[in-house]
Order: sequence, then structure tokens, then C-alpha cells
Amino acid sequence: MKNKILLGVSASLYILFFWIGSWAPELKAGGALLLIQVLWIGRVFPLAYSSVLLILILSFHLTSYENVLSYLGSSLVWLLFSTFILAHAFVSTGLASRVALSILNLAKGSGKLLLLLSYMMMFVLTIFIPSNIGKGKLISDILDNLIDKLQKVQLTTNLGKSFFIGVAYVSAISAAFVPTGASSTIYAFGMFSSISDEMSYINWLIYFSFPMITFVLILWLILQIIFPSESVDKETVKNLLYSRKQELGKWKPQEVKMAFIITGTLILWLTQAWHGYSIPLIGMLGAAAVLFPYIGVLDWNEARSAINWDMMIFFAATLMLSNILIDTGAMDVFAGLLVSSFENLHPIIVVIALFVLIAAARILFVNVLGFLTIVLPLAIILGEKIAMFSSLEIAMGVYLIGIPGFLLITQSPVHLISYSYGYFTQRDLLRVGMVAMSAWLTIVFISIFFYWKLII
Repeated sequence: MKNKILLGVSASLYILFFWIGSWAPELKAGGALLLIQVLWIGRVFPLAYSSVLLILILSFHLTSYENVLSYLGSSLVWLLFSTFILAHAFVSTGLASRVALSILNLAKGSGKLLLLLSYMMMFVLTIFIPSNIGKGKLISDILDNLIDKLQKVQLTTNLGKSFFIGVAYVSAISAAFVPTGASSTIYAFGMFSSISDEMSYINWLIYFSFPMITFVLILWLILQIIFPSESVDKETVKNLLYSRKQELGKWKPQEVKMAFIITGTLILWLTQAWHGYSIPLIGMLGAAAVLFPYIGVLDWNEARSAINWDMMIFFAATLMLSNILIDTGAMDVFAGLLVSSFENLHPIIVVIALFVLIAAARILFVNVLGFLTIVLPLAIILGEKIAMFSSLEIAMGVYLIGIPGFLLITQSPVHLISYSYGYFTQRDLLRVGMVAMSAWLTIVFISIFFYWKLII
């Protein structure tokens, strides 16, 4: 019934904007935005099929078919392709589990330090696993095994809540730590690169490390206050982690090869400013090395199964839509309406109000990439109209606000995965989320008002 209603709404929007009357291009683009968001958010069809429908709408009514399809050849789409292969190889060889367990072993059995390191571990893994779901599932499995065995000898209720609520939050935030951390991050990197020649892999790290690391430390303190961690037996924890690592055995040839490939790729990404090769090109080089005979670790059939072709089509569609909204002037119209609403207010008040509105709107969206399709182009245009701030600063702030979901289990697939292990309730998430969301907004405000002013 829900799908029938949403399909009827979509059909009505299509008839209204593309069959009735002669609408200006910017209004048609706005209609396409409304229509596709109904399909994407409502999951009326699979995301890829809805994206194919968007391709047809844009081709028949707003631009040429050739122009629309050109976005499928975007370097960002093929960067996403490369990261699918690199991430699958990193996990399938066992290297991801080895890295994760090595980091957790640094806690020396301390429950509180183990909690903090589990959060920091996600920042390390996000460099190699550009998928919040993949990263969240890997970490959740390790932590679930640990908590399950600890529960047999002592109470670990609060520790379990802190671990898994933290996974839900930090998995999404850590994905923005590097430009290749998730499909939404790759999209944001492309948008930021279009308005700033300074956007490189190393500069991305500089811009975003401060707000993210600061938040993780504050989140750790928040969880210690709301859910004080039980004192765990250090030797028991050390033995449990050691036994898990022993199960992996000695380093296998495939792990060694993958370690060299991923390290070389990362070094080339970090030194992009010196050698001049683009991040997507380096990513493709790394993916090719993974598949190359003798030095690689996968064959093509295995790699092909790891590539999410539906996500690639959906990702390309978001690029198409964003550029159409900008090119037709639709975003100029939206931005003008917002600016006129706040024209008598100080720019700082305008930015604060904008960020709070973005945070409130994020509650309704499950798909972060679909949400960013709307708010990032709008932020870039607003940045040209709001005094005291550049387009890049406004866009980065909006991007950070739009990434995490704090209040509801339904706000992210990673929330659903973390919740499925049964360690926390919706009430627990809401209790932590109200405080964590306030802390995150405050950190983003500090970043745009002070930190980015100093470094950009």
C-alpha cells in the first residue's frame, strides 16, 4: 500500500512538472529533485532502478542523453569502483581482522581504553574499507565475540551499550576522515574539489581531523558518564583478544601482498600534491595491482562479485542531479529564498540557523548520499551569498552536520546493524544521542568559526 501511494505521488509530480504547462528549467529541476527523493527515500524501487528513471527524466526534459550519461564516466564513479575492489581484498585476505585485533591489543586488557581504541580503530579501518556497513559489521562481530565471552564471567551491560552505540556513531563520522572513506565522502570530495583547488588528500585530513578526533574523545567521556563501564578483568580480556589473533595464524602470503599494495596506494594518495596524479587514478592503479597476476590477491571473478554496481549507478545519478540543480539555477532560487528569509540577521546567526535546520532535516533521511545530493549544492550556492564565509567553509560544515544520525535507529544502516546485536535500546540511543548531537553541533561551529578560519 505504501509503495502504491508513493508511486502515485511520483506520477503526479511527473505530470505536474513535465506534462502540464511550460515550467522554467530551474522549476523542472526542482520537480525532478522532489520526484526522485520520493522514490529514493520511500524505496519504491531499488535505488539503481530509480536512478535509471532519473536518467530518463533528465534526458527527455532537461538536458541531452549524452550529457547525462557522461556522469557514468566520471572519475569519482571509477574511484568508487576501485575502492570496492581494494576494500574486498583488504577484508577477504584477513588483513582487516589482523589490523583490528592488533589495535585492540594495545589496550592491555583495560575496558575503558579498549572502548576508546575501538573508536580510534574505525578511523584506521576507514582508510582501507570505504563502506560504513562493511566496517561496522567487521568491528561489531569482533566486539560481540569479546562481550559474549566476558558476560560468562562478569557483568558487562554498560560496556556493551557503550561499544555498540559508539560503533553506530563513529562508523559514520570516521568515514569522513579520508576522501575515500565512503560513497558519500567521495561525492563530497568531488563537490569540494569543484570549488577549491586546495582540496587534496592531505588537506582533507587537515580540515577534518580536528572535529572528528575531538568528537570521539568527547563521545567517549559522554558514554563513561551515562553508562559507566564495568571494571573488567584485564587478563581475561587480553587472553580473549590474544586467542582471536592466534586463530588467524601467521601472516599469509596474500596478507603480505595486500599490505604492500594498500600501503603503496595510501602513500601515493598522501603525496598527490608532489607527483600530480589524481586520487581516482591512483585508486585505479591500486585496484589493478590487486588483480595483477603473481603480485595480486584476487582474480577478476572474485573482484567482480565485490563491486556494487547498483551503488555505482546510484552514485552517478547523484552527480547528475547535483549538477543539473546547479546548472539550471534551481539552487540559486532555493538559496535566494533562504537568504531573503535571514537577510536582517548577522551572518553567524544565519550559519547557526542553517546548521540546526540541516541537523533537524537529517533525522528524516536514511540514505546519507541522497541527503547530501540536496544540501551540498545548496550549501555551495549559499556560501556565495553569506558574508564572512566561503562556499568551501559552508559546504564542509553542512557536510559534517549531514553525515551522522544520532537519535533514531532508522537513521542509518549501521545503526540497524549495531542495534541487531541486542546490546542497547532505542531509549538508550536517544538518551546518548541528544547529548552527542549537541556536542557534534558545537564542534562543527568551533570548526567553521575558528579552526577553518586559521588554516584555510
